[in-house]
Amino acid sequence: MVRLLIRTAIFLGSAAIGLWVASLVLEDFTLTWQGFVVTVLVFAAAQSILSPFIMKLTARNAPAFLGGVGLVSTFVALLIASVVANGLVITGWQNWILATLVVWLVTALATVTLPLLFLRRVAKQAGARG
Repeated sequence: MVRLLIRTAIFLGSAAIGLWVASLVLEDFTLTWQGFVVTVLVFAAAQSILSPFIMKLTARNAPAFLGGVGLVSTFVALLIASVVANGLVITGWQNWILATLVVWLVTALATVTLPLLFLRRVAKQAGARG
């Protein structure tokens, strides 16, 4: 149960970081602070549901495209989050493409980096107690 909570926190954290970075680097990617939490939750939920579905669909019908599953699920999750949550507005097709790339890349990096930072902090705390 603890592992599930940690993985969920890392997933939500990486989604939040990805969306936040995209809002900083893309001019027509607007993420309001009022809708930030809802947008992150909707994006993360959509991403977690879509990724396995798109992976299975792609593996069955077009295995050569398996590498693009993360990009496709990120794009669709951004689309859902922009429609469902009031906190995200992406304008222009170029920004949709760039937003997909930025959010996908930053989320992937954060998913790898956050556990390392978390484990380092836990190890330091355990060393201080022992």
